[in-house]
Amino acid sequence: MLRHFRPPARSNDPLPATEGERSIRLVNAFGAVEAVWFWETDSYGNITYISNHIRRIICSPKLDSGTATLPQILEIDPEGVSSRTLHFQMSTKAGFRNVGVRAIDQSIAGFWSISGEPRSDSRGVFQGYVGSGNDLAESRRTQADITRLAYTDALTGLANRERMRSTLERLLLARQSGFHPTVLLLLDLDRFKAVNDTLGHQVGDELLKQVAQRIQRVVGSDGAVGRLGGDEFKVILANDNARRDAEAIAKDIIHSASQPYFIASAPITIGCSIGIAVAPEHGQTVETLVRNADLALYSAKDGGRGRHRFFADDMLTEATHRKDLENELRQALNLDQLYVAYQPVVSMVTSRIVGYEALVRWEHPLRGAISPAEFIPIAEDIGLIDSIGEWVLRTAVADCATWPSGIRIAVNVSPIQFSNPKLPSIVANALASAPLEADRLELEITESVFLNEDSCTDQMFKALKGLGVRLALDDFGTGYSSLGYLKNAPFDKIKIDQSFVRGAIVAGNRNAAIIRAIVTLADTLGMETTAEGVEQQDEIAFIRELGCSHIQGYVYGRPARIEHVMACLASYGESAKAVGHRISRAPRETVLRKAQLLHDGNVSQVIVRNVSSNGAMIEGCILGNLDIGNNVSIYIFSGKVLSATIIWSDNGKAWISFNKSIEQNLIE
Repeated sequence: MLRHFRPPARSNDPLPATEGERSIRLVNAFGAVEAVWFWETDSYGNITYISNHIRRIICSPKLDSGTATLPQILEIDPEGVSSRTLHFQMSTKAGFRNVGVRAIDQSIAGFWSISGEPRSDSRGVFQGYVGSGNDLAESRRTQADITRLAYTDALTGLANRERMRSTLERLLLARQSGFHPTVLLLLDLDRFKAVNDTLGHQVGDELLKQVAQRIQRVVGSDGAVGRLGGDEFKVILANDNARRDAEAIAKDIIHSASQPYFIASAPITIGCSIGIAVAPEHGQTVETLVRNADLALYSAKDGGRGRHRFFADDMLTEATHRKDLENELRQALNLDQLYVAYQPVVSMVTSRIVGYEALVRWEHPLRGAISPAEFIPIAEDIGLIDSIGEWVLRTAVADCATWPSGIRIAVNVSPIQFSNPKLPSIVANALASAPLEADRLELEITESVFLNEDSCTDQMFKALKGLGVRLALDDFGTGYSSLGYLKNAPFDKIKIDQSFVRGAIVAGNRNAAIIRAIVTLADTLGMETTAEGVEQQDEIAFIRELGCSHIQGYVYGRPARIEHVMACLASYGESAKAVGHRISRAPRETVLRKAQLLHDGNVSQVIVRNVSSNGAMIEGCILGNLDIGNNVSIYIFSGKVLSATIIWSDNGKAWISFNKSIEQNLIE
């Protein structure tokens, strides 16, 4: 511990100096040189020693009272290389070197470089800092400027990627000594690319500056803030409360970053997603901690954006699985693991198959069938969607060329494919190679292609229609559903999403009204309509009544390989055969409970197996004596007897339909 040192008394025959005495003389000698000074703090940060000449320069009453902390008299030089406050620097309880500082009191001239090392007792308990300082000569200031430029983000003034990595590495090394936990937050702006693309890079740069200021205000002196590049930022927390504070700071950053910005007199709104990893639980090296924070960030964005996520082990498992799928998907096309399945589209006027939709499928030799919902996003992320999409297009067009002339083929076009300037030539080449008439090809496009609507979008529509192909707006109603799309884009068909079709036949459901409105709009604009996801046979007549021109779904068959399609087309011209359930069913819950069935004045014990809002499946020997259409009553719930009708009965089982729904019975 440094104190005012007093040299030993001299004698006529001086003894050889001990090592301790020699150290004291050296310290006193350096202390007499005003370019070098020393300081010391206790575990609470209070200054317990500081060299006299620097004490005279600072001249703070707090120094005289013994209650001063170093951050109360000195602050980080804003023109230096550090992006952190001195408070944060010392709260980490880690060593630091050559940090440029100046007096808090701006009237005091002078700049110094200070270094500090943490002290601990024999048990490893933190006792404070011991350190030194020296005046910055002009050459040192020049070097500091050079270093600052090398470690500072030129746009925002925050620490750059290299500086933040160095900070994190130093803190993780200090953490291994038993000091503070370290928390890493990775930030990514939501919808920033759209701003940059539509309003220009100058507006984008100004937006990044304002975002940086907001993040810095939220974090304050509690952490280090840096920009990694683009719209990615990093925050490092390292103090006793870092784990507890991380979530609150993340929420505050998301809230602050999501407030409107006003740039060039225009309001701009973006969002922010954050991934969080904590050392040592989530990693003890820079690479591991950054990787896990990045996985948490991916999870936050995948979960809907505008939120934060802490790293969890299952994120790494999922990422490993995804990486394996990426590698295997790259080979799947060459190894003939992908194939095209076709689902029939039936006309509501003729009840005949008039087309098929081509759907890509992946049959993995070990994993089995892999859902398109899983591998299509991967294909988009790793840049394979163009090649897979072109292969599906060419395969489907070639297959359709062998079908009767009255059959069309519909092929999905992803937004990435749609933005490819070569798409029209790819389509033209596929049609010519088959050969196939252009009007037998229908390209299905989702509303997401309009997110960056510009002249290129209009030119693409014009080029495709110039080929003579048909265009369909897929999954209508699930995206932004702007009527402007229908006014400007030359669509031939609207495909009504299955989320509106399912349940439309249930009394009181508003989906039927929505479907009818879409059909009316399409008819007015001269467009066809296809209802997707139809599964029940009794929905067919209902969809026809609503005015849809076409129907597609499991009710007429699941997607199947080309061999099955060719077999079906052998009877081309005949009415399509419905294969789905005959009656639409309300959602059912599996139960197992006893109940009393009242019939013809008799009471029988039955078992309730399944129950929905409108009916139930029951079992009991007496059921074999009941006929379809018999009226019964059943005592299921306390105090309630439900009137019902036998819908079917077979081998001691029956389905009864309640005369009033369970909800209505409970209300009465």
